[in-house]
Formats: sequence, C-alpha cells, structure tokens
Amino acid sequence: MTGYGRGMAALGSQTLTVQVSSVNRKTLDLAIRLPDEWESLEALVGEQVRKVAQRGRVSVVIELTGAAGGAELGWDDAEVGAVLDRLADLADTRGVSFTPTSELLWSIASSQRKNAQLAEADTAATAVRGALADALRSFGAMRAREGEALLIDFITRLATLRAQVEVVAARAPLVPAAYRGQLLQRLRQAGLELDLDDERVLREIALFADRCDVTEELTRLRSHFEQFSALLKSDGEIGRKAEFILQEIGREVNTIGSKANDLTISRAVIELKNELERVREQMANVE
Repeated sequence: MTGYGRGMAALGSQTLTVQVSSVNRKTLDLAIRLPDEWESLEALVGEQVRKVAQRGRVSVVIELTGAAGGAELGWDDAEVGAVLDRLADLADTRGVSFTPTSELLWSIASSQRKNAQLAEADTAATAVRGALADALRSFGAMRAREGEALLIDFITRLATLRAQVEVVAARAPLVPAAYRGQLLQRLRQAGLELDLDDERVLREIALFADRCDVTEELTRLRSHFEQFSALLKSDGEIGRKAEFILQEIGREVNTIGSKANDLTISRAVIELKNELERVREQMANVE
C-alpha cells in the first residue's frame, strides 16, 4: 500500500526531519537513509517501522538541517576553496583541463556539510524515535484511508463473483437435459432412431451428467467466499491469507470451466476469471 508521513524534532540548534514513504510490493523491503554517524540507530528505526508495515517498499529518510529558522549551512567556505585548489593543482600536474562547475561546488560543499559536528547517536535516539513516531502516524493514516477504499472495492467485486456463481448454479442442473436433447438430435441426423429409454442412451447421459457435475465446486466456492468476506472484516494482516483463499477460488473456477459443456456456464466462468484477476491485483497492495 502507498503512504507518506513526515515528522520533525529539534536537536540542539538543528532540526531533525524524518520522512516515511511506501509503494506497493508483496513483501517488506525496508530502505533506511540516515547520517553515517548514526548507523547504530538503523535497528531502532527498522523495529519501529515493522510495527506498522508488513508489506511494501518502505523508504525512511532521516536528515538534519541547520539551526531552526536560521540560514546556517554547515560548511566552511575556506575549506571548500582549499579542496578546489587541490583539485586544480592535481589537474595541472596531469595536464588535464579543469573548469569547476556548479555541480562540483555543490558536491564539495555537501561533503563538507556531512562532516559538520553531529550529536552522538545515543543523544539523537530520543529525537529520532519521536520524529519517526509522528511520521509513522501520518503514514499509517494515509494507508488506512487507502485501505477503506480497497475494502469497498473488494466487497463490490465479491458480490460480482457470487452473482456469477449463482448463474452457474442455476444453469448446471439443466445441462444434462440439454445434452440429452442434443444427443438424440445427432442420432436422428445420423439415421439412428433410438428410444429415450434405450439403455445405451441412458448410460451415455448418466456418464455425461457425472462428468459435468459441479455441485462440490460450487459448495467450496461459496465457502471460500464466506472465508474471504470474514477475512476482510478482521483486524491485522490479511494480505497473505487472502491470496491463499483467492488461489483456492481460482482452482475451483478452473475446474468448473474444464467440466462445463455449456455456453452459459462458460461465459460465467470467463467473467469469474476476469473479476478474480482484478481482485488479485488489488490484494497485492494489501497487508
């Protein structure tokens, strides 16, 4: 599921900013970016994020900016100039043309900025934890709103699936009788006049009725629909469980399709497969 959250906290004369964002992914892929000096806080951040996210590519960016409301940049102009002079001397020694660009200046200045004095990781931990908590609250609220929209979509699509299953259920008992009529018509066209009570005709119709019987599949489908509906109303992670149920629904639909020897049922199966694929695509976004 997609989401975004931002949290801020004061850390000395600087401002700590934490941004959390996510895009859809079936598993949890957590990427954390923070100052190198705070690498020991990565486990703390990961633990806090995993409490609210079990799926998706989640990105956490932790940054420090200058004094709140001030314009402190955190680098020394003389040091940046010294680096440029050394690069110019090196280029001259190698016989290489050297023309500083704005990108190079920004890169050198940023590297000097990183070297600015940072609070120790232990000191920063409380501020990081608080700002991250604020970011995750906003992040979770945004994902919850998306989840509500998805829930409505799932309920609507489940109703469509149920309606198509009832089409199959209504048509299935009529298929053997229709087959009997088709069989007798073909026999007459072939010049074979057989009575409806002929043992060979009855045996063929009985075998066909057994082959095309989908009673068990319909019963299992209705059960899976009930499980899926209950899962949608439950709390906590549902994504992986729902994917398993959808897989079982797909199996039953495929079996009905392979047994169907009827145009109406075949059309209903196609609709079931199309709608089921839409549900699967949406479920890939859900935790």
